[in-house]
Amino acid sequence: MNKNMIIKNASEVVTCSGFKAKQGKDMQNIGVIEKGAIVIENGIIKDVGDSKAILERVNEKDYEVIDASNKAVLPGFVDSHTHFIFGGYRAEEFSWRLRGDSYMSIMERGGGIVNTVKSTREASLDELIAFGKERLDSMFQFGVTTVEGKSGYGLDYNTEMKQLKAMDELDKNHPVDIVKTFLGAHAVPAEYKGRTEEYVDFIIKDVLPKVKDSAEFCDVFCEKNVFSIEQSRKILNSAKALGMNIKLHADEIVALGGAELAAELGAVSADHLLQCSDKGIKDMAESGVVATLLPCTAFSLKENYARGRKMIDNGCAVALATDFNPGSCFTNSIPLLIALACIHMNLTIEEVITALTINGAAALKKEDTIGSIDIGKKADIVILKYLSYKFLPYNAGVNIVEKVIKNGELVWNKSNR
Repeated sequence: MNKNMIIKNASEVVTCSGFKAKQGKDMQNIGVIEKGAIVIENGIIKDVGDSKAILERVNEKDYEVIDASNKAVLPGFVDSHTHFIFGGYRAEEFSWRLRGDSYMSIMERGGGIVNTVKSTREASLDELIAFGKERLDSMFQFGVTTVEGKSGYGLDYNTEMKQLKAMDELDKNHPVDIVKTFLGAHAVPAEYKGRTEEYVDFIIKDVLPKVKDSAEFCDVFCEKNVFSIEQSRKILNSAKALGMNIKLHADEIVALGGAELAAELGAVSADHLLQCSDKGIKDMAESGVVATLLPCTAFSLKENYARGRKMIDNGCAVALATDFNPGSCFTNSIPLLIALACIHMNLTIEEVITALTINGAAALKKEDTIGSIDIGKKADIVILKYLSYKFLPYNAGVNIVEKVIKNGELVWNKSNR
């Protein structure tokens, strides 16, 4: 397969240029090149700039050429928080929430995460791989070229490993790159009910040492009636000691201090943050923790949105992700995410694009290789149907991705479907 390509005559090349997370006001700077071109060789970006100047430097006959006239070109989107490997569905629970039942009340009566644990334990590895492939196919049609996937629906060693193995197989055989996260501390399993401390010790002593080479990150659902600040600190410090990167589900339902803990421990990201305190925002900004916000989950739970505007105004690096999962957010729609972030969270479209590209990459410690159209980075690129990135929120809720290029190869072309 030819991995040498030229994309030329783009009405806009949105570079999001940079090799680190953009914080605060810098999130507005997305680096638009009008009438731009990109040269790709062996799957890597070799040149980017004005089409006329670039085409004078290369022989087009040596490349596959895509004419992007009247099209906007962006970096591939990075969905930096998902739970896409699972068995079973929870549509009935969604109906309960529509009637007014809270997420935590459903969890307390045996629904929620523990419900999915049963189905995922029962699913075979091949079934999880098949489910995962179908979901990844949907993701890259939305322009996602890298996705984070969490375990956490096993809550025992064998099923957690089964989820991680499914992601490993998919990473080898699917165009979308997968970053794996161990989330054994997602909930307390039924067999440990009332014995949370014992379950924490089980994770630290019996599971973490065995999964440390199978996942890049360790995550904890730090929440009232799930895992406390001190329990989360114990798990995450143990993961750090084993060489793992760390992140947290923080301050989603209650302002527990998860954002502050993330800053204290040097976490790569703190996610959700619906109830994050002013001090948590300040601490994240000062420590460089990426604040990963999940507006589709707030929308699905009928909750207030995280204070993304305040976070950016106070110097945070904000990322956006779908949180695709079978319970609180059964959607992987990037168009819905963009609409919610712009219309209900008061982010500009420039900030949203930054959050879905270079800052999403930074939330996965991949900002040196993906997340922007820069020389030397992977050629992960999205071409839109329209001439400007400003159509992303304007054509609200509609997928306007026309082509997706991954590692220099055209992997999705809507016009061929």
